[in-house]
Amino acid sequence: MSSAPVTLAGQAEDRRQFARRGLRARQARVAYLFLTPALIYFSLFFFYPIAKEIWLSLHTGTATNIWSGLDNYRRAIHDDRVWHSFKVTFLFAFGTTLGSIVIGLGLALLLDQPLRGRIFLRSVLLFPYMISFVIIGLMWRNILDPYVGILNRLLNSAGLPQQYWLANYDQALPAIIAITVWQGMGYTMVLFLAGLQGIPQDYYEAAKVDGASGWRLFLNITLPLLTPTTLFVSIIGVIGSLQAFAQPYIITQGGPADATRLYVYHVFDAGFSQLDFGYASALAFLMFIVILVLTVVQLRIGRNNVEY
Repeated sequence: MSSAPVTLAGQAEDRRQFARRGLRARQARVAYLFLTPALIYFSLFFFYPIAKEIWLSLHTGTATNIWSGLDNYRRAIHDDRVWHSFKVTFLFAFGTTLGSIVIGLGLALLLDQPLRGRIFLRSVLLFPYMISFVIIGLMWRNILDPYVGILNRLLNSAGLPQQYWLANYDQALPAIIAITVWQGMGYTMVLFLAGLQGIPQDYYEAAKVDGASGWRLFLNITLPLLTPTTLFVSIIGVIGSLQAFAQPYIITQGGPADATRLYVYHVFDAGFSQLDFGYASALAFLMFIVILVLTVVQLRIGRNNVEY
């Protein structure tokens, strides 16, 4: 007789466990239902293109798609023009990322102060970022034109020699770096402004009581607590710069003498000018690996130095 209540209790517990499993199964089905559009999107526009690119990289660029194995990758490794475009791209990425961080942080520190008209100034500085780089590139190509550009006219009126910014081998890459930084500095400024406004003012007040100067406040409080923002800006800056294409295509067409031949422009030229899609796919996949490795390295280094 005493075993009956135990049996009934066990059956009740089994029913509860069955109900919980049923509830979890229904929740999982609902979750997968909501995830389905995202899964379809990533499958069509992310995973499938990567798989197609890898498949093309293992074939010749002809319409027959003849299997070539790793020949395209061997050709890329021994191509001096590929290494030159890598070098130019890394210089471009370093210059644009560093310039954006320095100028964006400086503007954020300035416009975080209680200045009159700071909201208007923030909007003005952010405006170039909202414009397509096609328009930005065409505008600056005309401004820097050695014959009819407004900057050379100003130099001539001041009695200074005419400059060939976009036609000089040593000046072309710094010129497109400066243009890129100019367009993106407003976005970087907004990110740093968000970071600055997230720092508790109590830290500054306590440091001022201890006699800390403005420079000390910046070095010991502002800069360390902005490391998460700086890490984010550096990662997206490097990724965006390594994938830059519009700058050489719109402004310099990779010249002069390949001085601004960024890597993605080189891939575009191999694929759509030379119609060698297999080789271009191999080049694109190599850059994908480089970006992935650099991002992981940045995250590893940054994670050990980020302060929250």
